[in-house]
Amino acid sequence: MHNNHDDADYQWPTCVAPNCGRQLWVAEAGRYVCRPCEDRTNKHLAELGPLFLRLNETGTLMRGARRPGGATSGSRTPPIPLRLEVLALTANGGVATRLRDIEDSWRKALGWTVAPWRGSPVQAVPELLRFLTNNLPWAVCSYESVGQDIDDLRRLHTECTAVAANEHRPGRVNIGRCPARYDDGSLCQADLTATASSHRVHCGACGARWETLGEWKQLREQQDAVREDAGVAA
Repeated sequence: MHNNHDDADYQWPTCVAPNCGRQLWVAEAGRYVCRPCEDRTNKHLAELGPLFLRLNETGTLMRGARRPGGATSGSRTPPIPLRLEVLALTANGGVATRLRDIEDSWRKALGWTVAPWRGSPVQAVPELLRFLTNNLPWAVCSYESVGQDIDDLRRLHTECTAVAANEHRPGRVNIGRCPARYDDGSLCQADLTATASSHRVHCGACGARWETLGEWKQLREQQDAVREDAGVAA
């Protein structure tokens, strides 16, 4: 039970996390956030890393599975259906930027130097999550604005979970013709389709499959080679 104060006007402290408002226990005196909300936030931080990596793989795939700065094939074939919600979370201004903003506010409150954000989002996100996880015990006890940060992390986790689960399934898009050859050397040439929910491609006509990011790149190269051969033959 809570130990109620004798003063009828006394307002028992409550958790500052939005949508909580739970009265703090005596053992939680001096905290801004209740322990259940702290535990949920720790869980969100632990899950955001794997969620981001999953989304980043999809984002990379939609860019044609190219490495940053890598050469392009010049093909006009769309690599995969564009999902702006994936790119919005994995690019600058997405997960990394939103985590960085929270870290910056905590560093300022602690009187620490605001660390410059260097590197790509995929390099920065693990470091940002590590900082927030390590300093969450301080924030829930000593940082007055921690409730808003906890809500921001909850919202970010919800967004990443929804997109990773592909709740809004994209349609399929034509990605060119099948470059596989039959035993007699003739080309299959059946239409191939793909979706952003998976980088696996299966030809329904000849049964050829491309199931990894490396094989997806091979598929693009094979398609380019077929087009070049057709151009020479013409």
